[in-house]
Amino acid sequence: MAGEFPKHPFLLTPEETAQALGTDIDKGLTSAQVKELQSKYPTNELDVGGSIAWYTIFIRQLANAMILVLFFAMALSFGVGDYIEGGVLAAVIVLNVSIGFYQEYGAEKKMDALRALSSPSANVLRDGKMQVIPNAEVVPGDIIALKMGDTVPADMRMFEAMNLQCDESSLTGEAMPIEKITTTEIYVEGGEKLAQDEGEVGIGDRINIAYATTVVQKGRGRGIVICTGMQTEVGKIAASTSKKRRKPGRSMNWKKYGKAAPVKGAFRRTYDFLGKFLGLTEGTPLQIKLAKLAYLLFFCAIVLAMIVFSVNKWPNPLPSELVIYAISTGIAIIPESLVAVLTISMVVATTVMRKANVVVRDLSALEALGGVTNICSDKTGTLTQGAMIAKKVWTPASNSIYTVRDSKSPADPTQGRVTVSSADVPAQEEEEKRDYDEERTTAAIKFDGVPDEKLNPKPQSSPEAEAELTPDLRMFLLSAALCNLATVRFDDKEEKWKTTGEPTEIALQVFAHRFDLGKKNVEATGWKQTAEFPFDSSIKRMSVIYDAPENNESGLSTENSHIFTKGAVERIIDLCSHVGTTDVPMTEEYKEKILKQMTDFASQGQRVLAIAYRAWNGRYVAGKNDGVDPSLPKNDEAQRSAVEKDLILLGLAGIYDPPRRETTPAIFDCAQAGIKVHMLTGDHPETARAIAREVGIIPRDLSVLPAGVAQSAVMKATDFDKLTDEEIDALPELPLVIARCAPETKSRMVEALRRRDAFMAMTGDGVNDAPSLSRADVGIAMGSGSDVAKSASKIVLTDDKFNSIVAAIREGRRMFANIQKFVLHLLSSNVGEVILLICGLAFFDESGISVFPIAPLEILWINMVTSSFPAFGLGREAASAEVMRKPPHDKRRGVFTNQIIVDMIVYGILMGATTLSTFIIVVFGKYDGQLGRDCNKHYSEGCIPVFRARAAVFAELTWMILLTAWEIKDLRRSMFRLNPDSESKFPFFKDVYNNKFLFWAVVIGAVSVFPTVYIPGLNRNVFKHTDISWEWGVVFGMTIFYVFGIEVWKWVKRTLNILDDHKVRQGKWSQGEEGQKMRFAKSMSFSSLKSWASRSKAQSNGGLTPSTTQPRSTSQAPQNRVPQISPV
Repeated sequence: MAGEFPKHPFLLTPEETAQALGTDIDKGLTSAQVKELQSKYPTNELDVGGSIAWYTIFIRQLANAMILVLFFAMALSFGVGDYIEGGVLAAVIVLNVSIGFYQEYGAEKKMDALRALSSPSANVLRDGKMQVIPNAEVVPGDIIALKMGDTVPADMRMFEAMNLQCDESSLTGEAMPIEKITTTEIYVEGGEKLAQDEGEVGIGDRINIAYATTVVQKGRGRGIVICTGMQTEVGKIAASTSKKRRKPGRSMNWKKYGKAAPVKGAFRRTYDFLGKFLGLTEGTPLQIKLAKLAYLLFFCAIVLAMIVFSVNKWPNPLPSELVIYAISTGIAIIPESLVAVLTISMVVATTVMRKANVVVRDLSALEALGGVTNICSDKTGTLTQGAMIAKKVWTPASNSIYTVRDSKSPADPTQGRVTVSSADVPAQEEEEKRDYDEERTTAAIKFDGVPDEKLNPKPQSSPEAEAELTPDLRMFLLSAALCNLATVRFDDKEEKWKTTGEPTEIALQVFAHRFDLGKKNVEATGWKQTAEFPFDSSIKRMSVIYDAPENNESGLSTENSHIFTKGAVERIIDLCSHVGTTDVPMTEEYKEKILKQMTDFASQGQRVLAIAYRAWNGRYVAGKNDGVDPSLPKNDEAQRSAVEKDLILLGLAGIYDPPRRETTPAIFDCAQAGIKVHMLTGDHPETARAIAREVGIIPRDLSVLPAGVAQSAVMKATDFDKLTDEEIDALPELPLVIARCAPETKSRMVEALRRRDAFMAMTGDGVNDAPSLSRADVGIAMGSGSDVAKSASKIVLTDDKFNSIVAAIREGRRMFANIQKFVLHLLSSNVGEVILLICGLAFFDESGISVFPIAPLEILWINMVTSSFPAFGLGREAASAEVMRKPPHDKRRGVFTNQIIVDMIVYGILMGATTLSTFIIVVFGKYDGQLGRDCNKHYSEGCIPVFRARAAVFAELTWMILLTAWEIKDLRRSMFRLNPDSESKFPFFKDVYNNKFLFWAVVIGAVSVFPTVYIPGLNRNVFKHTDISWEWGVVFGMTIFYVFGIEVWKWVKRTLNILDDHKVRQGKWSQGEEGQKMRFAKSMSFSSLKSWASRSKAQSNGGLTPSTTQPRSTSQAPQNRVPQISPV
């Protein structure tokens, strides 16, 4: 912090602050002082990091485990003079690096366009004159003038504030604008004690400070700059996102940790460095797994080479053909195209996500989404729209509640409808719902499809009617529209509604516009404002005085002025003498009724305001007829007190920040996918609790949760922060909702999840989200969010919609499942090739050298051409219907689940055994075991048996690998009936043609066998095989046997139900399910995924409804069956 402050500036008076900074409140800094301060302090800019340099991206692509292994294999190939093989490997390396570099560099360029810009200029007082300067030139001690719409250029101690309110939601998470004061009357939260130390009050409660990057929503003011750049509160948060934290146990301080600390610390730091360089300790789970696989395969290649040399008794010197055989064996076990296929699959996925408004900054982040177990989300602007709407209005005269329904845009008064009901009868959305948890037992199971009115008949009540403009509602709207500084208008050019002003006032103005009683319309009829008493945070109310026109529709007297007041309920009702347009006297009993109605609105997550009115005696004239003795000095407080008394309460307005329409379905899909959603917000606990209930993060009745879980489901940040790490780890479940959240709280939550072995994503758009975005496994920022947040994230949602996160997770899971498929496809063929080559060591030619049953270039051709394109096709497979009904993949196992490993071994053994049998049948069945001499090098008459056998093995292995791609479109279902719901008797061709790229890759690959076998010169000189005839019968027979073997293995897995990925098990309650009851009523099966547009129409405000089904297996009834209830 700039200057030498005796204590934090929010505890100092403006004069003390100015003295500490050496500035003059009336004249500002001098030019000489500014020049000195600019040399002393950095520019007023946030160092949030720019684009990553292209060479950094390039080096990152080279420092890849599989690339390093391929480099070694390439060098070895060139070393022994096998230039063709070395050239092919070099091409593979170039392809892999180029694709990865292009994608990552493109993502960074996309981010350049998304980076938010700060306010470009500031109004500053220097040398006694107001100047406009760039934000970067602001220095500590500058006097800054603020007005509505300005972005605060730096942290400022306010010394002048006229109705000044700042939107700090991006910094503190507080949805409501904060009223600024100039005094030091800052109280410790929850008490009446004045703050004496900065540790007693959070930054959100230091209301005499205006923070950098926040926006002035209302009023004007002036302040002294106390911090600039990275020293501001937002700068501190930005710094924490890039601050490197050393892992525990890495310290080399022997004085603090003992004499062994330097040795242990140095060893662990070296391990961290090597692990990071080799990709074994840092990265996403898949990156680490593939790095380990690369080095494991490299080790296996060395072992196989040793076996080759050992079987041939280590001749000295080593014959070149023996070295080539060893290299061939090593190449056979390394999936050269794996990195290329993986990278291209990720490119395709990220391209798809870009079209869905998701920008992937880190190429591997999308893969990591498939393993996400927890999402920590901000509320404001992420789960909610970040805009206020007047949802409910209560008028005491008629005891009616007016409810806004079906509004899609808080700023658009033409959307939605307004209904009216009696306050004595619960509104439709508040009616008590059946408790399915009580109904659902093992002894008595009922179907959700039974209507309530048939199961539990109730007396019929009149439904809510469309609202009409009654006299009491007209008076309420008149007061709400005129006692209001916001504007609402329709922009003809952009064809959309535009608003300006404070969000609460906008909400009231929009509600008035629904009945064509907006301020502009009312004033157009002749209403004239004569006085205004602005909103005062100390008394929490605002009043205006108007003169009524002749023949006004409200029937108000034109001889008198009229006072309209709005403010906090508790403050307004104490000033009221009557209630409603019928002038019912205000009594203590009536006050209790009003407060009860206020509590009812507040429990629904709404901020409640009171609207009041009174008629002035005659025309109001300041200084003459203003209720104050003219002989006394002018006193605004006295004038206000004279005006704001004996009011008539017209009603209450419930205003809230509505959830996005797609939030609840998105949360429900997360729950069905085994993903838990946590809401971390800076809002008030009751508001957070109400919104969490509405979107389905917590149940409406917490008693459905276990006692220990229910107790910690909703916590205040102060309570959470008081807990030690051990106490947090002892909680049965981490909180689902944390209110009044500070940046440190969010980071502690992320670390607590990590200690529970969770793999979490953090979503948010504010500056306060940045630390947890950077520390989370996957940081997801909103495109309209702060520059700090986007720089700290791995993924950016350009449309800011929470449901885009679910789309990204679904795409991540689809891609992960496809990665499993093409990894199985590539490695099973490698296993088959290794079995074939190792067993082939037993075949010695006349010179005593092992004859390989398949040539090195045949292996490279199969691995790079035959296998690659089907693998690309598998990477383009559509998502399974059950992809969001399975739990997140185990990050410890990664792609190598038990099923993948066992299938790889089974397919590899089948492939190796059949191809080896083919080689034996051709050489030993027809030619009596004639293996010739030097058949590994060139063709001769004595090598005809070996060359014909190689051609048969090559053709057979090619076809088997291609058919394997079709087989593993589904790891469990038969290739001949991949779609269980198909009514066709033989749907094979339709099923395999669904993926056209894979279909033609298999067909063209199968046909490509013939030219490689029959083209003269190419067959004998390059591939070391020759044309064949009767051997095709063996090839076809063995291929059919191979397919039969796979089908039998799949049948065994289905019959014995082994190696299956079990579905997510649902308990009594799942997040988001309460809002999905209407979806189930429409007989929607879990295996069908509706479009988001249809999902948003299915929102419901119904009561608690437990899970109605367990996702069915693919062998069950068709998808149009009504889901069955399973006992819990």
